[in-house]
Amino acid sequence: MSITTDMTSKHLQRSQLWSGEVKEQLLDKLMVEGYMRWIPFPEGDNLNIPSIGEASIRDYSEDTDVRYDSLDTGNFTFAVTEYKQSGLYITRKARQDSFYAAQLEGSFVPKMARALGEQIETDILGLAQIGGGIGGAGQAAGANLINGAAHRWVAQGGTGAAATQLNVQDFAKVVYSAKRANVPQTGLVGIVDPSVEYMLNTLTNIVGVDSNPRFEGIIESGFGQDMKFLRNVYGIDLYSSNYLPTCGSAGDGTLENITAWGAARASAAGAKVNVFFSTGGTPDVLPFVGAWRQMPIVDGEWNKDKQREEYVTTSRYGMKLYRPENLISIVSDNTI
Repeated sequence: MSITTDMTSKHLQRSQLWSGEVKEQLLDKLMVEGYMRWIPFPEGDNLNIPSIGEASIRDYSEDTDVRYDSLDTGNFTFAVTEYKQSGLYITRKARQDSFYAAQLEGSFVPKMARALGEQIETDILGLAQIGGGIGGAGQAAGANLINGAAHRWVAQGGTGAAATQLNVQDFAKVVYSAKRANVPQTGLVGIVDPSVEYMLNTLTNIVGVDSNPRFEGIIESGFGQDMKFLRNVYGIDLYSSNYLPTCGSAGDGTLENITAWGAARASAAGAKVNVFFSTGGTPDVLPFVGAWRQMPIVDGEWNKDKQREEYVTTSRYGMKLYRPENLISIVSDNTI
């Protein structure tokens, strides 16, 4: 019996081949949750944290009455506002007919956990929005002056198209503002847009290694590797993130016009808000505070009416800007 390609093409050859491997999306690393101060929240929806001011000093004259002052007190209120869920299901028929059913169902819980992690990352960084973030508890509009130094400004950049891109001088101002606000200089962290990494990699005064010996090696490796930069700038460890908030009120993308450092500057529309703060060595220094009222819980059950297996992850949490003096935001154009 003789067989040719023409004779077998219709009956003995498979018209389509399917791999046993399922293609997954490439995912970036999540890291901001580690910079949140998570506090216990035993019951209810609201928590009050009292604060105490500092003692004052006065001049004294001999043989006169001492003047007694009371300490200023305050109250920081915090609420659990978020109730999140992520649900997926697979029908009995899909289980029976799909070659990839086991792989699909096995990915449900990790994908729901990833979705919640991305939401937490976005919510934390969203506290740098103007009046944005959870419960509208974001940073105030304007320069946010503390002890005379701005804590929010539009990037100083250069000229022309780069006028509002973040530049090296902005990092120097971050250190200055932190010192003026008595923020610890240990553990300074900056979370910046990937466009900032590009800017640092292409700065002419950094490419010229002779005049910048501390930047040696950048030409070969670049500033960034994975999520962490290989170098720090003026003592600030820099990380890149795709979850930074957008400028404008509640992150609506409208341009911000901020008067800081002796001049008014307007950002580009849709600019990103880069976030800087100090970890300070102790959790109490961190700028953000949060609480889990319910850690993520996964529930699964068989729905006999719809003939499907259902999975759901639920959680309850809240977060708020706790130390505005330890939050410095720079609005920069993210176009390159």
